Amino acid sequence: MLSFIAVAEQRSFTKAAAKLGTSQSTLSHTIKQLEGRLGLRLLTRTTRSVSPTDAGERLLKAFVPRLRELEGELEDLMSARDKPAGAVRITLSDHALATVVWPKVRPLLLDYPDIKLELNIDNGFRDIVEERFDAGVRLGESLDKDMIAVRIGPDWRLVAVGAPSYFMNHPVPEVPQDLVEHVCINTRQSRSGGLYAWEFEKAGRELRVRVDGQITLNSSIAQAEAAAAGYGIAYVPENLVERQIAEGELVQVLDDWCPMFTGYYLYYPSRRQNSAAFLLIMNALRFRAE
Repeated sequence: MLSFIAVAEQRSFTKAAAKLGTSQSTLSHTIKQLEGRLGLRLLTRTTRSVSPTDAGERLLKAFVPRLRELEGELEDLMSARDKPAGAVRITLSDHALATVVWPKVRPLLLDYPDIKLELNIDNGFRDIVEERFDAGVRLGESLDKDMIAVRIGPDWRLVAVGAPSYFMNHPVPEVPQDLVEHVCINTRQSRSGGLYAWEFEKAGRELRVRVDGQITLNSSIAQAEAAAAGYGIAYVPENLVERQIAEGELVQVLDDWCPMFTGYYLYYPSRRQNSAAFLLIMNALRFRAE
């Protein structure tokens, strides 16, 4: 079809062959194949000129506008390959959003208004391929091996905290096992459906403690707020509650039992062509140790 359009528009096999970068004989053979397949004569050939038949004119009117529209769409797609624009979807936890992702991408979005970023908060594990996310954010120890992972944040730890008003009526726990006698704010795990057993470590000794309490929340931010309001002890990321600890709104306990966790990674499928918008966001999120 492209060969036919070129000959019909140029009214010459010689000019059309030069435009397409092929030989006259190859072009003539291509047109004969097309005419044979359609069972129609599309071009009238004389020793001096070439012109479309009535059938050829109808085909040109029907096909050329659609071809030009398609070429325009392809040009837009090719330009978008290098221009940061379009939608990027990422699934992540509320803690990752608040402490790592949003502070880094917020200024970027102001500079690139053509990027549409969707940040989907979910503390569980999502199938980013099946659910058509461009990427996910999870701790390094939780990543699947068939994913490409880019570190975007430092290591951090969970800390046990409670309000001063809570400890006025309850003794301060000395060891993790003491937590079974306390009112604690639980977390339900999305993948297993069970409650998270708090993980502790000291001098190479690891402990998991199953706690109980009145409230179960799957948001670290909400857990910290509940603890500050006196609803019990929460086990939350330290960088979420540093200010409240420093200002006395929360009391930290079991400090020497709280281990470090591998920091957050942006992960995405290894076999995919990433857009310019995604690459820009990934580079902005990349962790750079100070």
